[in-house]
Amino acid sequence: MNTKAIPNCGPKTPLDQMYAMLAAEGCLVIRDLADPDAIRQVREELSRPFAQMTVDSDDPEAFYPGNTRRMPALMHRSKTARQLMMDPVVEQLGDRHLSKNSKNWQLNVSAALEIGPGSRDQILHREEDLYQFWEPPRPNLILASMWAISDFTAENGGTQIVPGSHVWPAGRIPKPEEIVRAEMSSGSVLFWLGGTLHGGGANVTENEWRYGVILTYTLGWLRQEENQHLSMPLAEALALPAAMRSRMGFDQAYDGALGFYDESVLLGA
Repeated sequence: MNTKAIPNCGPKTPLDQMYAMLAAEGCLVIRDLADPDAIRQVREELSRPFAQMTVDSDDPEAFYPGNTRRMPALMHRSKTARQLMMDPVVEQLGDRHLSKNSKNWQLNVSAALEIGPGSRDQILHREEDLYQFWEPPRPNLILASMWAISDFTAENGGTQIVPGSHVWPAGRIPKPEEIVRAEMSSGSVLFWLGGTLHGGGANVTENEWRYGVILTYTLGWLRQEENQHLSMPLAEALALPAAMRSRMGFDQAYDGALGFYDESVLLGA
């Protein structure tokens, strides 16, 4: 029997209450944050490139389970995914969690994930394990989100989450009853902090694929896990609205002079 639960709320819950739940448990489900039209548009925009993705066979020792489709570079492939990236609730939670450690924060990873029948549980991990300089529990480095494009259930691969693990020391191993599987309807979103143990869930259904979009965010002075500068043609990036381009990490400067460049060279002058 699980001893923990993922807190959840509606999209109109006050921000202070949302962040208090997220900070306390390291995870939060916000129900129905995206409307059905946005979910439909994401499906349509990603349908062609997704159809070209192969489904890998499983290696039980591999970090990524088999029977799963994974596709990055969503900011290039889906205009609607860009809107999810900059949803007002995301912006406010990102500011609350990340701004104390960097004046700017940026998109870290974008990927569409379909977990197929027979896929095993992913190895539990922390998003911030990228940054080994610090030992857990680390400072606020990452905010992560998983948008439910299809319904998430405990049976079809709902994300594994260990509430409260964002404050655990490095060697603390979760007990089975401390691992919760995210269950949420299409259009809902699961947030978790960079220090929260999590992983893709096993899909034990016979023919149901679980479809989600993961968007994670990190401090502006940290290197992105997905190189956004190479995940979109430069001309396309330059044509984006300034706020969107900034969120993707194309700012001329993050903190101080970090990341400066000569704009005239960029524009071919």
